[in-house]
Amino acid sequence: MIRNICKLLRVENLIFLSILLWTMEKWVAASVLRHIGFPEVLPWWLLSLMIVATVLIAAGGYVINDYFDVKIDRINRPDQLVVTNGISKLQAMRIFQILTAVGLVIGLVAAWSARSWHLAIVYILTPGLLWFYSASYKRMLLVGNLIIALLAGLVPLTIAMANEAWLNLHYAMVMPYLPLQHDLYAWLGGFALFACLCTLIREITKDLQDQNGDCELECRTLPICCGTMPTKIVLTCLALGTMALLCYFQWAVLPFPTGWKSPSVRFLIFGILIPFVCYLALLWTAKIPSDYRSSQGVMKFLMFLGTMYSYVIFRLL
Repeated sequence: MIRNICKLLRVENLIFLSILLWTMEKWVAASVLRHIGFPEVLPWWLLSLMIVATVLIAAGGYVINDYFDVKIDRINRPDQLVVTNGISKLQAMRIFQILTAVGLVIGLVAAWSARSWHLAIVYILTPGLLWFYSASYKRMLLVGNLIIALLAGLVPLTIAMANEAWLNLHYAMVMPYLPLQHDLYAWLGGFALFACLCTLIREITKDLQDQNGDCELECRTLPICCGTMPTKIVLTCLALGTMALLCYFQWAVLPFPTGWKSPSVRFLIFGILIPFVCYLALLWTAKIPSDYRSSQGVMKFLMFLGTMYSYVIFRLL
């Protein structure tokens, strides 16, 4: 039972989500504040509440997604089917309700503590979007992909929202004289954009992998509507566009050295660009679902490496 629940909740993804939030606060937001000569302001208990709330709501999203995808998963991944094969649909629905309700309450407590309406709106809207995504949006052309990508991009931005609100709450007198809000959203917005683009690429790749089941249930995903080859071309354009954007930021925007010995440049080349090339190589040689699963794995690892770039900021800023 415990093994089935861990499988249902995608524990490894939830751990990554926790790491993402922690690094965005401790290595990015704190570094931006320190660079301006300001102490780290977000208290540990508030960050902990945000992490727990985000993880619980995300876990609820995984559960409701599997709840609605039983028929598709019987075709696409019968060996990984948990709902109806270890956990009943009624149990899955109850798990979703408990996780989402507790996550929402904790998220609203965190938003109220920071006096952030923006944060509260995020925590209120996210469970609803995850429900409708699982129930219908994921079967629409690109709609579901874009929703999940935008939600992924919101995760780093919640750290910016929380810091902005906490600064306005406790340091309102000096805020007009410091560029804190702009810098926080600029740095964390870069990670948000990266998370959004990588998640979009991964979601469309997943649609390539799941064509058999999606076609059986008349889903209108990009591979089904346009075909495998056009979808690979779209993914290639997205990947190359992301790589070009990262290079632009490195050499034209970031206040770091641009020479070969720069840790930022080396991390970009070996930690981001080369894995992207590996992803594209796997994508274009993929023919069966397991091949696309490998592409997905590379993209997931690439997202983790992108998160670890926050340590470069911590060391250099």
